[in-house]
Amino acid sequence: MDASDQFPADSQDKSPPPHGPLSHGALKGIKVLDLSRILAGPTCTQLLGDLGATVLKVENPKTGGDDTRQWGPPYVVDAQGKQSDLSAYFMAANRNKRSIALDIATPEGQDIVHRLAAEADIVVENFKPGGLAKYGLDYASMKDKLPNLIYCSISGYGQTGPNSHKPGYDLMAQGYGGLMSLTGEPQGQPVKAGVRIADVMCGMYATLGVLAPLHHRDQTGEGQQIDLALVDAQVAWLINEGVAYLNTGTLPQRRGNEHPSIVPYGLYETSDAHVILAVGNDSQFRRFMEFLGLEGLAEDPRFATNPARLQHRDALNDILIPALQRFTMDEVIADMEARKVPAGPVQTLDRVFASDQVAAREMAIEMQSSAGPVQLLGNPLNFSRTPVTYRHAPPQCGAATDEVLAAADPFAESEDET
Repeated sequence: MDASDQFPADSQDKSPPPHGPLSHGALKGIKVLDLSRILAGPTCTQLLGDLGATVLKVENPKTGGDDTRQWGPPYVVDAQGKQSDLSAYFMAANRNKRSIALDIATPEGQDIVHRLAAEADIVVENFKPGGLAKYGLDYASMKDKLPNLIYCSISGYGQTGPNSHKPGYDLMAQGYGGLMSLTGEPQGQPVKAGVRIADVMCGMYATLGVLAPLHHRDQTGEGQQIDLALVDAQVAWLINEGVAYLNTGTLPQRRGNEHPSIVPYGLYETSDAHVILAVGNDSQFRRFMEFLGLEGLAEDPRFATNPARLQHRDALNDILIPALQRFTMDEVIADMEARKVPAGPVQTLDRVFASDQVAAREMAIEMQSSAGPVQLLGNPLNFSRTPVTYRHAPPQCGAATDEVLAAADPFAESEDET
């Protein structure tokens, strides 16, 4: 394996940003049992953990744990050069959890899950509908004994409907839910997003979906099940394009990087790089034309208003494309900022993480894992009174099994954990 496919354990040590003591977590005291894997469920439970909840992640020792542990390279390697089961993919969604290895196909494993669920406030799972029923771990099997339990079930198509039996995958959701039909160049293929955005957004909805019932439970004592589908979540965030179709019956067209309702708004080539321009109103368009030395276009009836520019999009681009190629990206951005016209670069990740802005917002952090220091993405939420906390680096599979199962309170976290 090439060294570039692994995370060196001897990377420069940096302390994680100060996000306050454990007691400051907004969800301190909330106990989460995580039966999920891959990305949607783990995204939800990582967010809950960042907010102060205690999260126990159950993993199958027979399969090596969460599937994403095998989705590498890269992996973390320890000081002796030994590869761990901490892949970049796994670490992206499994901070602030402790891992216990249980085989839920065995009576012993089922008994332990029942015991943990009885202590938990929230259970999150993403088995196919009915997949946990044979183990007695589905909501129907638990709700009578645990009436105050909040139980979130994430699946591809939901617990009902003709497709409920089908497995869920991010790529399938992007295709089935319509996102891919909107993404890509007009004459090219439909294109998926560069990251598993359907999974991640489903995890976001799941986080909201488990927090609202906490308030209801506090008022009534009642728990409930949240039935969340990957495809439903993806359809929900078709936003303006979905609503436009529902109200007009007109299918939206792929426009690459261009905006369906604003012109010029997209990616343009300069003499040395690409630049993003977001000319959102007519006064910005006039200032943009001043920069290009094309003031007359701002008075041209074809381009004077945004509706007119939409109608004559191609004619305007035929003028703008060669005009912008006379300038460098930095020249365009500097002048647009001076004229208060939104513009920005398309940055590769090396530039993203080297930027002063990312550093100021603490969006890259380092934590100490059992295999060595690991670099992670920060949580974007900033609270004035209850800041997020980074207490547990992504765990190796089953690392906390003995500790958790031997404890009187399996969800207990000590105040000095960092």
